[in-house]
Amino acid sequence: MPQPSAQVTAAEISRIAGVTRATVSNWRRRHEDFPAPSGGTESSPLYDLQAVRAWLASRGHASAASPSEELRTTLRVRSREGGGTSDLLLLVLGAARRSSEELTATAQLPDPELVARAEQDAAAVADAVPGGESIHFEAIDVAVLRALYACVRDEGPQATVGVLATRELEDSAVTGAYRTPEPLAELLARLVPGTPARVLDPACGSGGLLTAAARRGARELYGQDVLTVQAQRTAVNLMLTAPEATVSVRDGDTLRADAFPGLLADAVLCSPPFGDRDWGHDELAYDPRWAYGVPTRADSELAWVQHALAHLTPGGHAIMILPPATAGRTSGRRVRTELVRSGALRAVIALPVGASMPLHVGLQIWILQRPEPGSPERMSILFVDAAQPTVGAGRESTSGVTRSRGGGRSSAAVDWAGVTERALGAWRAFAENPDAFEGEPGVARAVGVVDLLDDLVDLTPARLVRASRAGVDPAELAEEAEARRLELVKAARVLGKTAGYEEWSAAGPLARDWRTATVSDLARGGAMTLLRTMPEGARGRTGASDTETHAGRPVLTAPDVVLGSGPTGDAADLRDGTTPVIAAGDVLVPAAASTPGPMARVAGQEEAGALLGPHIHLFRPDPARLDSWFLAGFLGTEENIAGASTGSSVRSVAPGRLRVPLLPLEEQRRYGEAFRRIHELRAEARRATRLAEETAGLLLSGLTGGQLLPLRGDGPPTRSRGGNSPLQA
Repeated sequence: MPQPSAQVTAAEISRIAGVTRATVSNWRRRHEDFPAPSGGTESSPLYDLQAVRAWLASRGHASAASPSEELRTTLRVRSREGGGTSDLLLLVLGAARRSSEELTATAQLPDPELVARAEQDAAAVADAVPGGESIHFEAIDVAVLRALYACVRDEGPQATVGVLATRELEDSAVTGAYRTPEPLAELLARLVPGTPARVLDPACGSGGLLTAAARRGARELYGQDVLTVQAQRTAVNLMLTAPEATVSVRDGDTLRADAFPGLLADAVLCSPPFGDRDWGHDELAYDPRWAYGVPTRADSELAWVQHALAHLTPGGHAIMILPPATAGRTSGRRVRTELVRSGALRAVIALPVGASMPLHVGLQIWILQRPEPGSPERMSILFVDAAQPTVGAGRESTSGVTRSRGGGRSSAAVDWAGVTERALGAWRAFAENPDAFEGEPGVARAVGVVDLLDDLVDLTPARLVRASRAGVDPAELAEEAEARRLELVKAARVLGKTAGYEEWSAAGPLARDWRTATVSDLARGGAMTLLRTMPEGARGRTGASDTETHAGRPVLTAPDVVLGSGPTGDAADLRDGTTPVIAAGDVLVPAAASTPGPMARVAGQEEAGALLGPHIHLFRPDPARLDSWFLAGFLGTEENIAGASTGSSVRSVAPGRLRVPLLPLEEQRRYGEAFRRIHELRAEARRATRLAEETAGLLLSGLTGGQLLPLRGDGPPTRSRGGNSPLQA
């Protein structure tokens, strides 16, 4: 009896072959031996995957898709058949235990033996993952099983887990499941004093906070999440990244059905769900966890705060990400009062807008500590506005956010180095000696408990920190504002000069048309080389780790490429992978696109010698055949990126499908020079915009804080280089 085969759409065939949809349509019309539809409808036909692969092989079309893209395609096919990814998450953990040679041999097994091997690998680790009961695969799963083993072998188990979980949580707007950005997770882990051995995350999501805790030495990791797939992903991720740790992850509703009722942890790290009115208010009204007051139906966040405190050993710390409404909502005043009065609340840190989902809200970090019996009374609480820079901080953004691509909110990139420095510096100084803490004007301030216990008990850092603005030295602020203004004047002149480039003309009555080739074709022909850093968790093949081989080298990250900054990453963050070294003339494209606009960048001398960070595609052209700036200009266009990407809100770029016009080298160089000038124009415009925002912010802060005075309209203006300055200290 013939075995069933998966079915694919024309769009999926184009991804497998690395061609456009139009090419697939041409194949259907011109080649009589092209596989006939085996399902679907007349307008949306489906084709037998095995037959399509056989036809492509007979025509010499090897798959142009990366292992992860191949896995995504087979997952889409499996999803149409009603299959999920839970069993496959478990299989990744089992497959990760095999060597590269064993993975290759497994992917080449005949169908029945492949299914049996997959069930064997999954069963070997079933007890370690929530919902890991008996797993069974069928013949129709063969395509996705082969793709999974290949992805684990070539891109590593962590990358494979990411593909599976992304597919399962594709509709994140409905599930509310969002990943905590890695810099934020790292900050939360560093805010815990010392090295806690036992860490709990009661709303663990994909496990980012627990992974950060494991990197800092935690050896017992406990997690729970209401979504089974998230709990499974956390368990698999932790067992891959921290194999020496004790991992216990459960699924279920944490507040209603606590999986660890007797656990007392050294630390709790948590980013709980926000605004959940169905958190269990009625059935949990008499729960013993509400030691600081029963949260109202609208205050689910304060229920999570008390849940975290109940799971701490005396003196243990809870670090939580909460929405700003928690600090001032009227319905939560009673609970906030008790948290302040008891000394359980130690600090509130305001983050810049865009730090984490939802991106339009400036979230907060609450630092809590379970009071110890007999400990001295705490007299003050620390408030930090981590989005605000220190006066004299040079080129740092006044909002803690650097804008790119026109300054839209969706393209905001947080200055994590600055945010981390302000938050950690203030908290460590305060924790060491609260009574001696002097604070920093406009950034950090210790406020007495008595001063907080008013009718509102509003714990919003911006309100409390900015009340100390009078401590800023007027002369220092005036000097900083004037220096920034002069920089702005200079930048505006450079921008005007750069915008004077006029060396172009209309192509004629019709737009120019040209033949193109895919990056896959150009790479096969030797015109370029495509490189990428293997993601964390990939299996090292070379013996020495990158940390040992490249210690001290800077790392160019994906945000660096988008923002146009120099390398800001650390080689210590690269683990178990092969890491290319960037050379001048390389073209860099982020592997994921979430905002419109140009995506490519040419590496210069500043980036030469730096390591390539993860999630970046590196294109190294042969200078005798391809001009770097020409290549970057065409690779980075919105149309090209869109045509080579999958996904909706965050698009995954398949580099082999990007297309490049076939032009003589001399003509390439003319286009390349034009693209280089456009790049300079964009960079200068971005710099002038940033300086304008910083100058305006400093002047507004000084005028409203009393450090600067506007001159009278009939008074003589103060002359300075670069123009008139009608302000004085």
